[in-house]
Amino acid sequence: MLFAQGIAKKYGQLEILKGVDLRVNSGEIVSIVGSSGAGKTTLLQILGTLDHPDSGTLEIANVNPFKLGSKDLSKFRNQSLGFIFQFHQLLPEFSAIENAMLPAMIGGKSKKDAEELAIPLLQKLGIENRKDHKPSELSGGEQQRVAVCRALINNPKVIFADEPSGNLDTKNARELHELFFKLRDDFNQTFVIVTHNEELAQMADRSLVMRDGRFVNQ
Repeated sequence: MLFAQGIAKKYGQLEILKGVDLRVNSGEIVSIVGSSGAGKTTLLQILGTLDHPDSGTLEIANVNPFKLGSKDLSKFRNQSLGFIFQFHQLLPEFSAIENAMLPAMIGGKSKKDAEELAIPLLQKLGIENRKDHKPSELSGGEQQRVAVCRALINNPKVIFADEPSGNLDTKNARELHELFFKLRDDFNQTFVIVTHNEELAQMADRSLVMRDGRFVNQ
């Protein structure tokens, strides 16, 4: 599902990534761990096409996204990739269901069609009864579940998660972790997760350790 080879990135004279190779199979959950500054988030941003590498190749579902023009890249990102961040990044003026619907509507679906996609996801994640609430009216765990709905709504090829449970208490973090594996089982969803959470890292199919811009245990 995802193949990266020789991914390198530096900012000024500071080398962040030093030729990273990664292969992720369809339906696999891979965690990436390592100390702050190891390059984890930079790698995730490049894999998620939010940043460009200085060198190296990336293929997702047999597409090299960096060979696409900017308009096609945006379309590919919208349709093929999902994102879950530590701070849910929900839009405060929109309700839970409106936040979940956004990627579908950006992708060209009507409000009605986007709602028909969002409601079953909200049901599956146990928050349909909170669909009309604004983010400020939701708990941290509920907010992150809305963010998961948003990530899933276009049925992406890969979901990238950056410290997804880093802002949650232990109970909500554990529920979120279990949810990822249920989504994998139900939808054959593929996850690449950057985390400091040891429990989540060990639950993954593979846990890769990054140090000084490279994986040390592949």
